Amino acid sequence: MNTGAQRELAVVVGATGAFGQAIVERLVGRGLTVLAVARSTNSLAGLAERFGPRLLPCVADISGDASIEAIRAAVDAQHALDGAPVRLVVHGPGVAVAGGIATVPTSAMVDAVNIKVGGLLRLTRAVEHRLVRGSRLVAIAGHYGLEPTAYAAAAGVANAALFNVMRQLGLHHGARGITTHTLAPGPADTERLHRVVADRAALQGTTPEAVLDAMRADSSIGQLTTPAQVAWAVALLLDPEADVLTGSTLMLDAGRRRGLP
Repeated sequence: MNTGAQRELAVVVGATGAFGQAIVERLVGRGLTVLAVARSTNSLAGLAERFGPRLLPCVADISGDASIEAIRAAVDAQHALDGAPVRLVVHGPGVAVAGGIATVPTSAMVDAVNIKVGGLLRLTRAVEHRLVRGSRLVAIAGHYGLEPTAYAAAAGVANAALFNVMRQLGLHHGARGITTHTLAPGPADTERLHRVVADRAALQGTTPEAVLDAMRADSSIGQLTTPAQVAWAVALLLDPEADVLTGSTLMLDAGRRRGLP
């Protein structure tokens, strides 16, 4: 955690989404400066207005290699100002809701893997020269990467690949004391979930309300995950004790997963 003696920098990709905004708020509250990465200039301007000088906007599209230089330049510029190391990196971009396995366009499947896995590699390569011992690499994957369904094909495949790549990054960076962590939220009550619900309802010939009720019933406590809970888990990883969690997956699914481990 930032003690005030030296600023620490967090880089958050997907900062303007539901999870991203909650994460930014939590990290600013912990005293970090946040480099917020997103494609939309207007959305980033809104974040900057909300959080002030602790929020550094960075317009970049993580699906393309040009994002490497854009993020690296922003990180280096901040380091030149205050010597801030990159303490935390959060990769949380969304992918398009592309339908079930029977109908998903193959291009959508490729795009999802490019954003989730290719984007993670681009992000890591942009910041790795500013990582220090105790830095955290955090990726937000998802429940469907571990529990396949017939209605969330692109997200399921891309997130499954993300789990594997995060393990590989952990093995590569571990000698430097840099740890990797994957978060696997269950369905969260966000605008994106409601798009998934609409697709699933159409596939099943039912109503979105019925699908949401069934999703809640899948949880042992009858709940959906919230963006605030995901942000809490990200901030938890700043604690020094979190070293021991390197390479692991934090299940934030409200008791949905049935498999072991």
